[in-house]
Amino acid sequence: MKKNLLLMLTTLFAILVLAACGSADQGSTDETSEEKEVFKVGLEAAYPPFNWTQKDDSNGAVKIEGSDEYAGGYDVEIAKRVAEALGKELVIVKTDWEGLIPALQTNVIDAVIAGMSPTDERKQAIDFSDNYYLSEFVIVTKADGKYANAKTLADFAGAKVTSQMGTTNYNVIDQIPNVQKEVAMNNFTDNASLQLDTGVIDAYVAEMTRSDFINCCKF
Repeated sequence: MKKNLLLMLTTLFAILVLAACGSADQGSTDETSEEKEVFKVGLEAAYPPFNWTQKDDSNGAVKIEGSDEYAGGYDVEIAKRVAEALGKELVIVKTDWEGLIPALQTNVIDAVIAGMSPTDERKQAIDFSDNYYLSEFVIVTKADGKYANAKTLADFAGAKVTSQMGTTNYNVIDQIPNVQKEVAMNNFTDNASLQLDTGVIDAYVAEMTRSDFINCCKF
């Protein structure tokens, strides 16, 4: 994260879970033996430090299916351990966020490990594992910007705020009084810092580990 960004804000009304497993039929009899030997995990590979894309296999990164690129991050490390416990080869399938649940439902992937919160709506479509990671919502703004000294959600009244499309991060923006909720971003990697630096937005909602919790403002 660039030096001119300041992590702010927190305490989540709903805990975040980074691992999920699908409710698709696990007992299909038409699976080949080859298919049974792999564990296909879907993730964006675009949300560091949880998952990202890189050019080589350094630091334990795993090759992305159908690509010359590799995926690394916390989610990949968890996926490696799950695959090992299952006795299967890990296959990483890079998938847009909005496509993860459909991919799981249609058996394109076997599991989603991508920071997906277990909301009631999602539980109607897929099954979730127990939590293995907890985080807090935070608001990121420029250190020298108009909202750098904000202490409460009310201090962000009138601010232009956004987050990633289809995420709980984007949904909680509605809790900020008189906020200007901007169009959702496709992903953080390509959009967040650029929009903030250029003044298109005043802030965006992201996540921070609970161990790094900053007691500032509450959602």
